Amino acid sequence: MELEDQWWTGQLAADIYQALRYKELKLPPYKAQSPQLSLRRYFADLVAIVSNHFRLCPAARHLAVYLLDLFMDRYNVTVQQLHVVSLSCLLLASKFEEREDRVPKLETLNNLGCMSSMNLVLTKQGLLHMELLLLETFQWNLYLPTAAHFIDYYLSIAVSEGDLHDGWPMTCLEKTKLYLTKYVDYFLEVSLQDHVFLCFTPSLVAAACVASSRLVLHLSPTWPPRLQLLAGYTWDNLIACAEKLLIAHDGDVKEAHKQKSQQPEQQGQAVYHSSGQAATVAQYLHRSGVQYPQQAPQPGLAQNHRPVPYLSHSAANLHAPAVSQHSGVQALSSSLDLKSSIPARAYQVSMHYSCAAPCFDR
Repeated sequence: MELEDQWWTGQLAADIYQALRYKELKLPPYKAQSPQLSLRRYFADLVAIVSNHFRLCPAARHLAVYLLDLFMDRYNVTVQQLHVVSLSCLLLASKFEEREDRVPKLETLNNLGCMSSMNLVLTKQGLLHMELLLLETFQWNLYLPTAAHFIDYYLSIAVSEGDLHDGWPMTCLEKTKLYLTKYVDYFLEVSLQDHVFLCFTPSLVAAACVASSRLVLHLSPTWPPRLQLLAGYTWDNLIACAEKLLIAHDGDVKEAHKQKSQQPEQQGQAVYHSSGQAATVAQYLHRSGVQYPQQAPQPGLAQNHRPVPYLSHSAANLHAPAVSQHSGVQALSSSLDLKSSIPARAYQVSMHYSCAAPCFDR
């Protein structure tokens, strides 16, 4: 979007935030009715891999996945064509969010290793045709806020000197801010991996990412009054979304411990919690009102306190669907069937868990 760099630190920050909040109320509806919905994770990962390779900003990556979600939701797209659609969404989003010199070039895209593994060759005419189709689908409006557009505004006051870590004052504010930012980035990317997060407004998802990060890092209060005032959300508003984020986190923690147990012990191996034990979702959700026991103060956050990668964004870990790939998109327009009567899928949420379990196919 045409926003000033680091707008969240300027005098117009509150006005820009309110404009984004107003715009998100008018976002197109998402019904999760694509026949290829089971492949969404694969193509979201493809967008993330290419985005990371070109070091595109999070806003471009999130907008690309959102454009892909909306397009798949409206049309029946064959698996062969979804590769071109995904990359076209990323190119369109990068043109909207990035500087011109950072937009991926066609030749560079075709030289990526993952392109040859997918037997995919993009053409200038094919990309222009697809971009035009996407723009016409969205009525030439790409001003679509995502969680990535709100996150920096919240991070600007996400950590304060008055916050407590495990019930004690922090000894290193800058290190805490660094760890919180890493966890927020982690949760922000987790929110891309499942379409269920589209049932929440982007600003709420961003707020839940911050709250979940503060929970995992044992910062109290979990959702301080300053964040509540800035975001306009209470803790109760965030619980449903934060629960899903923490379930994903819990699954990643278990997977990391499982992989570690299967490998020879290495000195300095990363562990999530300073206590060496993974907290459950139920413990996290109740932690906001818990008084921490008095214990010896710790020197800031432990150095091994970092998020487990939710996804290794490399082409080697991206397994293409078992179908033949085609590079042409000439017949794309005629093969897209607008949906009309596919019912929307509901996502049932239970706020009570006997044990923490992953909700993603990881």
